[in-house]
Amino acid sequence: MKIHRFLRPLLAAALLGGSLAAQAQVSMMLPANPGGGWDSTGRQAMHAMNEAGIYTGTVSFTNKGGAGGTIGLADFQRSQKGKPDALAVFGAITVGSISMNKSPIDLSKFKPVARLTAEYLVLAVKADSPYKTLDDFVQALKASPGGTPVGGGSAGGVDHIALALLAQKGQVPVAALNYIPQAGGADTVTGIVNGTLKAGISGISEFQQFADSGRIRILAVSSDKRMKGLDNVPTFKEAGYDVEIANWRGILGSVDMPEENYRQWVERFAKLNDSPQWQATMERLGWEPYFLGGEAFGQFIQADSQRINTILHDAGLVK
Repeated sequence: MKIHRFLRPLLAAALLGGSLAAQAQVSMMLPANPGGGWDSTGRQAMHAMNEAGIYTGTVSFTNKGGAGGTIGLADFQRSQKGKPDALAVFGAITVGSISMNKSPIDLSKFKPVARLTAEYLVLAVKADSPYKTLDDFVQALKASPGGTPVGGGSAGGVDHIALALLAQKGQVPVAALNYIPQAGGADTVTGIVNGTLKAGISGISEFQQFADSGRIRILAVSSDKRMKGLDNVPTFKEAGYDVEIANWRGILGSVDMPEENYRQWVERFAKLNDSPQWQATMERLGWEPYFLGGEAFGQFIQADSQRINTILHDAGLVK
């Protein structure tokens, strides 16, 4: 029996249907501008997954920043509902931003795929700043909250929350803080260097290179113990302010993602977490392993949402 030449591609596709489905193009929403933490998390995770041979198909990335990720996630929620291979990066910042922006996004509607990393925050000043210690900075903040502008990520995000907690511990009125959200870590550094900001708060990975080049000086880190590579930088607690907070990041699947695809992505990210390629990536970028997959991650999102919203209300950032 002869097969018409126009039918051959269709027959081949039918015979290879399983493998083609497995290698379907993935779309990943990065709800931030290029170059930031979420952007890096999504791109680096999929690159490491490819290197490890866990998923070697194509990936389409979409950057849509603004309002702490809520603009990009709202678009993801609308346009990717029910899609089998649609993923989005998000994190602790999203939780606070939903409340701060009164966003209608309900995180419980998405599929909780994997919590990947935690990154601790650092507070930095200009290299020649008169603030030599965290206490120096807090005393200046206490003397003139409005005259001490501090830059960081989105309003209500972990950077903002960290500053609010530091202010509370330093007996500085949170409502009087002059917190100025920035588009990214590089913008925060620019503000510190040119003097429009007296200090900035961001993740280690966004500030480390600028500290290494001598443009800024890191005063403290929000971890429970000193960090590798920042051996001379005290923790907030060591500096006299009992504040410990981390910026976690993870992956969501689309609303109504088919169950088979959901399980497949949970498994893929679990394999990624165990891969040497991802371990090397995290070490290079200063990210702490913080893996949690599937339903357990969903329970964590619910619990952390309650915790973060309590902090925002207690600090007067959300009414």
